[in-house]
Amino acid sequence: MVQYLATQYGGEPNPLNTTGLCLLSLDGGGVRGLSTLYILKSLMALLNHQRQSDGLPQVKPCEVFDLIGGTSTGGLIAIMLGRLEMDVDTCIASYSELMKTVFEEKSSWFPVSWSGKVKARFDSAKLKSAIEDVVSNNGASPTDAFNDGKDRGCRTFVCATATETAGVTRLRSYTLPDEGEIPATICEAALATSAATGFFNPISIRSRQFVDGALGANNPVDEVEGEAANIWSGDTGDLKPLVKCFVSIGTGNPGKKALEDDIVKFLSRSLVGIATETEETERKFIARWAKHYDEKRYFRFNVDQGLQQVGLAEYKEQGRIEAATDEYLRHQAQKFRVRDCIKNLQQKQSRTESTFSLVISEYTMRCITKRQRGGNAHWIVPCPVNSLFTGRAELTDRIQSALRNEPGTPKQKRLVITGIGGMGKSEVCLKIADAMREDFWGVFWVDVSSPSTAKNGFLAIAKALGSSAESIDESLQALANIKERWLLVLDNADDPAFDYAAYTPSGTQGAVIITSRVPECSQYSTLPAEALEGLEEEHSMQLLLKAARVPEASWQSCKEQAKAIVELLGSHTLALIQAGAYIAEGYYRLDQYCAKYKRLHERLLKHYPKQQQSRYRHVYATFEASVRVLNDSEDEVGRDALDLLGVLSMLHSSVLPLQVFPGAWKGVRQVLQANDDQTDKMEALGRWHVSQLPEFIDRQTDEWDDHRLNRASALLASLSLVTRHRLDDLDGLSMHPLVHAWAKDRLGQEQHQMAWEESETWQSFLPPSVEEIFSFGPPGTMLPILLKCGWVLNRMREDNRLKSLLESLYVVLKITPSEPSPEHIRIWDLAAISLGYLGHARQAVGLLEHVVKTHPDRLASQHALGFAYQANRQMKEAVGLLEYVVKVQETMLAETHPDRLASQHTLGFAYQANRQTKEAVGLLEHVVKVRETTLAETHPDRLASQHVLASVYWANGQMKEAVGLLEHVVKCKVYAECCSGLY
Repeated sequence: MVQYLATQYGGEPNPLNTTGLCLLSLDGGGVRGLSTLYILKSLMALLNHQRQSDGLPQVKPCEVFDLIGGTSTGGLIAIMLGRLEMDVDTCIASYSELMKTVFEEKSSWFPVSWSGKVKARFDSAKLKSAIEDVVSNNGASPTDAFNDGKDRGCRTFVCATATETAGVTRLRSYTLPDEGEIPATICEAALATSAATGFFNPISIRSRQFVDGALGANNPVDEVEGEAANIWSGDTGDLKPLVKCFVSIGTGNPGKKALEDDIVKFLSRSLVGIATETEETERKFIARWAKHYDEKRYFRFNVDQGLQQVGLAEYKEQGRIEAATDEYLRHQAQKFRVRDCIKNLQQKQSRTESTFSLVISEYTMRCITKRQRGGNAHWIVPCPVNSLFTGRAELTDRIQSALRNEPGTPKQKRLVITGIGGMGKSEVCLKIADAMREDFWGVFWVDVSSPSTAKNGFLAIAKALGSSAESIDESLQALANIKERWLLVLDNADDPAFDYAAYTPSGTQGAVIITSRVPECSQYSTLPAEALEGLEEEHSMQLLLKAARVPEASWQSCKEQAKAIVELLGSHTLALIQAGAYIAEGYYRLDQYCAKYKRLHERLLKHYPKQQQSRYRHVYATFEASVRVLNDSEDEVGRDALDLLGVLSMLHSSVLPLQVFPGAWKGVRQVLQANDDQTDKMEALGRWHVSQLPEFIDRQTDEWDDHRLNRASALLASLSLVTRHRLDDLDGLSMHPLVHAWAKDRLGQEQHQMAWEESETWQSFLPPSVEEIFSFGPPGTMLPILLKCGWVLNRMREDNRLKSLLESLYVVLKITPSEPSPEHIRIWDLAAISLGYLGHARQAVGLLEHVVKTHPDRLASQHALGFAYQANRQMKEAVGLLEYVVKVQETMLAETHPDRLASQHTLGFAYQANRQTKEAVGLLEHVVKVRETTLAETHPDRLASQHVLASVYWANGQMKEAVGLLEHVVKCKVYAECCSGLY
């Protein structure tokens, strides 16, 4: 199973990721500014959805961006979002009303006065009145200063053009010491930036006169860059290292128009065309900021089609603007850009102070110093310390002290931490690793819950060390050869039969921590072992209230309810987190949880006796509370979350990269779109298998859409049933081993089978060996799954792959085909059919005759032997044996039972081969009739029987029936080779 770790090298996190500059630039464009707002609305909605999934409050643009700058109507929007601190929905409503008020009626139809001066076509007084209404309706006065001296988290500026110099002037809501200030009110700044030449009269502020900034900077991205440089990098002018996310939003591509010759047309149309030509600015800026563009730190959103004919004043085109913007955002390329933008913005944690350049400089110097003096060079740890981590201070201090070598007595130290699952052993190790990071040259983490995860973990260490190791032993030797001090965490050492000393390197330089549910693992400890118990009551209550997202100020008033839950759950760490997550999502209040838990505990006793007998029954009941939410859900996301939980429960609990899902979708599309003669059956899963996939894999879309998968994983994460991971733009999910065990235990045998049928899809895109698959669970559970894979390969006539699978089973199970063992009879049934297809019919007959002789009551083996007789041309024996099998099955199985129909199908084919055409026609017509009522039109079994019946019709001289049936089969795109492999 693929495992991947969040790997970082070289020290502390980069402050750029959490505190770097977020800049927003807004183009001008009149009514088309609505497109800007619709794009921003989409960004903020997705960002807030993600924040809600992470348990964080919603934010407005002014709480995300450090600087918002705009031109013309983009400037007007900047003032609404930044200075007035409006949310996007309120801004859209206010902006729409303002546009209607201003542009509903022209004051002049002729753009030039008799004296030859440009004449305003719309009423400037209406514009002023509308702006004053917007300001008044949002908690400010029209006479309030644009820069009122208050320190706001978001700085706002707008561009206007000074009529005296035709240069761009920036009007600011803040003060820059080395820049002159024009003391404008909010309304004056809004009028100055939106007073478009030919549309409105210029605006006077004191002795200065301004028109909108569109003539000089309709795409104000250069102005935003310059302004940000003045604020945050005035000494160096080097802004780029400080920018985390730069977002530029346009008002739609206006197209390319030739300059008008007629003066009237020029003034009324071409002036607008010049002012709205933003594309050239965009191209030049991206060229200068190419690195940020490639690193997904600069984003430009601008509707490319559908708005070319929408004029600046056409306020009635709101529906058209919204539709064109929606179509633009639904394009897959923009979905990816929006996704990347959200992933960037969601990391922002705090505003960027004006001294941020010093923070980055100091961080850079610390990194350089650490590299020069050694320090921590390797950090391979799966995730950061959980923000909910509570208490354990005495324990972590004791462990840190024990792991530090005493001077003069260098030796490798080993510490074992034991405790029941979900008590917090791994979290303690994460805390220790984080606290001692600089004490060790390398900190390494390996999940040893299975041989495959252990091997992957050790190979990752070897690769980081520059070793070409290909085995665990070679990786251990590479680590042992390191002369520096290192820390190795062996997590989930829970197999009492395994000797974990095999995973500890030799040498004296390192320290090893082992976590285990097995108390006997303490034998590996050279230091006093630590047995982890539940948290103290006070810390347990704090953990519960943190997980429930109860404000700390309210903890005292919630103390009694929290104490009751803690006593009920026995201070079990994972149970408390699970209960808290359930409460945080609003399914029950804190004071209702105990009663809910008791009802679920009774349900657990009644329906899941295996879980009730477990020592984890208390925490299992908290999991049941969460999954009941999914069961009771009537919406799509609840069903998807349940489907995803089932698939994950049948895979390993370690991190599963989510790219396997689009990989599976791609394979599905190949199956659905392939032609008969073009299908690559090595990859095809079969249409019947595709139909088993969960609904969040939309088989009908032409492009992979991860929306439903993301919502399902977010819901599971919000309930603390899974943990989300991220590395290098790749997302993954993991489950706590105890959650994984619960999810697997609660599935019935039929659900196990269904879940594994679906998980086969994902595993077909991963390269697990037979040995690795057996490490996922008990042999009794894993063997039927591998055999099902084998039967799928048999249906697909992947004979060589089936042979390879069987040979691997022989090796792992230490069995031989020459001496078939009773407990592995199902393997021999499959092996015999495989031998027949590979041309070894005689061997197949011999193998199955031995099985049938030792197990005369096993009809499945007799069926397989009948098939083998056919392959060996022993038609008389085949017919006799299959007639017996069919006769017995007719007394035991329903008419529609798949096994009964399969035997009748095989007997019909045997009749044909034995020239018993009449019997073949009668039996196969019956099989086809039944399968037509029970199976889909394209089901391989139904098509196979129709194909055989058609050949029997042909042999019987019934040409019309044969042709008609074959035409139907061909129309359904049956694979010729695949069909031949089904009988």
